[in-house]
Amino acid sequence: MSAPNPLKSPELEFKSLLLLVLVATVLFLLIIWPFFGAVCWAVFISIVFWPMQQRFVQGSHGRRNMAALGSLTVTLLIVILPLAMIIASITSEASVLVEKMRSGEIQLAQYFQRMLDALPDWARSMLRRFGMGDLAPLQQKLLATLSTSGQVLTSRVVGIGQVTLDFIVAFFVMLYMLFFLFRDGEQLTQSIARAIPLHPQHTRRLLTQFATVVRATVKGNIVVALVQGALGSLAFWVLGLPGAMLWGAVMALLSLLPAVGAAMVWAPIALYYIFTGALFKGVGLAIWGAFVIGLVDNVLRPILVGKDTRMPDYLVLVTTLGGIVVFGLNGFVIGPVIAAVFLVSWEMLASARQQTTIPPQ
Repeated sequence: MSAPNPLKSPELEFKSLLLLVLVATVLFLLIIWPFFGAVCWAVFISIVFWPMQQRFVQGSHGRRNMAALGSLTVTLLIVILPLAMIIASITSEASVLVEKMRSGEIQLAQYFQRMLDALPDWARSMLRRFGMGDLAPLQQKLLATLSTSGQVLTSRVVGIGQVTLDFIVAFFVMLYMLFFLFRDGEQLTQSIARAIPLHPQHTRRLLTQFATVVRATVKGNIVVALVQGALGSLAFWVLGLPGAMLWGAVMALLSLLPAVGAAMVWAPIALYYIFTGALFKGVGLAIWGAFVIGLVDNVLRPILVGKDTRMPDYLVLVTTLGGIVVFGLNGFVIGPVIAAVFLVSWEMLASARQQTTIPPQ
């Protein structure tokens, strides 16, 4: 009887297959990495608007191409184009504000000095101990920095809103992928579920939690951020603050951080008005920020996000910050999604271990 051929061992073939899958996956990720943001947002948008796609499929009697085209058109008209117009307006306002800072029309150090002069003596003496009692050197450094790097800063701010070749390519890649995700999303999900080497029950739970967190994070955070940014811009415009739309956009970005984001913009401005003697403006802005802008976060976010994510606020905050640091702006979705997958995977592991340790009755 001949000895078995070691090159045809099932174990060797399985390990070779795993190595091939690993190498191919790494190379695939390297290839699509330049379009990582476009791919992520195509996946996120398709998950958020998947119920609309299902209704279009039913209305078109199963013609998925027509349904996907309708979903893509609606998404483009109600989400992507309005956001592009808002970003263009904010960019224009930012370039004007930076130019005013360079020309000296707006002097931040002067505003800080006014607030310091309104402080009591004990507070000013404490600031002097930390070297912050005299802001004249700080103002000179600020003006020198603006004069030397103002052109670079202005070009970067304006460049955000300019249509570049990279942006055009990434934008059309996202739209192209979004169409096929709408059309073939169900088949892709089934293929992914079959490929994941987990128990079918665990696979369904993992994919369901992934879709739930993406839908809740994108829908809840973006809507809350837009509403809070709009309310902030309205308040700043009424108060006559320069760059009201820009500061509203900053508030919208910081609103992606649960509970604390929006207050990081309106609270310092309200304190500035109060310290400089504009009590009506300061108290009015504080009331508006606490009871109107804050109410949006406390009421609207739970309605949109719901309790399906089952993640505490502190974990959402930390993972959002970490995601933004690691993945950029895309991280405000990727961070909570990774946290949700982390929690679900450990819960499934704990459940599986508990089932194996329970003795049979």
